[in-house]
Amino acid sequence: MLDDAQIAQFNRDGYLVVEDVIDEVTRKAVVDEYATLFDDLYDRWYAEGKVPAPTPAMGFWDKLDVAFRAGFDWYQPLDISLPHADITDETPMHFGPAVFQMATHAGILDIVEQLIGPEITSNPIQHVRIKPPERQVDAAEDRAHIISTDWHQDKGVTLATADQTDMVTVWLAITDATIENGCLQVKPGMRDEMLPHCSLKQTGIRDQYLPKERAVPCPVKAGGAVIFHPLTPHASLANTSDGYRWSFDLRYNVTGQPTGRDHFPSFVARSKAKPETALKDWRVWKGLWEDARHYAATHPHIPQHRWPTSGPYCA
Repeated sequence: MLDDAQIAQFNRDGYLVVEDVIDEVTRKAVVDEYATLFDDLYDRWYAEGKVPAPTPAMGFWDKLDVAFRAGFDWYQPLDISLPHADITDETPMHFGPAVFQMATHAGILDIVEQLIGPEITSNPIQHVRIKPPERQVDAAEDRAHIISTDWHQDKGVTLATADQTDMVTVWLAITDATIENGCLQVKPGMRDEMLPHCSLKQTGIRDQYLPKERAVPCPVKAGGAVIFHPLTPHASLANTSDGYRWSFDLRYNVTGQPTGRDHFPSFVARSKAKPETALKDWRVWKGLWEDARHYAATHPHIPQHRWPTSGPYCA
């Protein structure tokens, strides 16, 4: 729970760093779930001749590092969303019980409720971010989930239907996020307008529209979170360390308001008015995403962003 001083800081600065948002049992369950997922992925990739044979000593990070260095797409099978385009019925994604328990954790929802009220929907604009040392990433890689993220506002990466939606982002650290391994940085206090974005490699704010001076880095320990307003400009630092940095982007909005990506599934995470509507079964969540994947694979593409690559703000 937030105290009055923390709420005042959020309302003034547009962000807040909070330690110990989720408990260690929840965090470890997510780590273990991903380790099991990656064991299965690695075994399949080995059968396809993409990676060397696993050894008993290899853990999650060892296998991930092999997959990363092998140069094929290890990221999408770990993500809790679908990619921007080229979606098929076979596009991989991950939805499991531990991730669902994390996304609906009382420690997170208690904070969200203090900021947007008790009618809380889990927004579908959500991702896992497992970032390798950036100096080792191929120069052609431009996904913000893998390399440093350009400056943007979260409402800048929704469709315009959500411009009036009450929303908050919980950037949850699974490993310690440090300045060296690429923690978030924010521009405090800039919360009153949507800044122009440009969709080039990433969807972000061009330098002329956002001075970078006085950006504030936000290191946070595993289990803690950076909470921020959807108009707070933020980016990540580059991972200059020798290890990986792991976090989740989780977003929540007031139930009944547009999510900004309504062709992807949301669900009620908490409701004071109608508690029976809150989703409790992770398998339903998984099924909603499978249905959305099939729809996206069999229907015309729906853009996820509003900013064209040839827009006036790209000059």
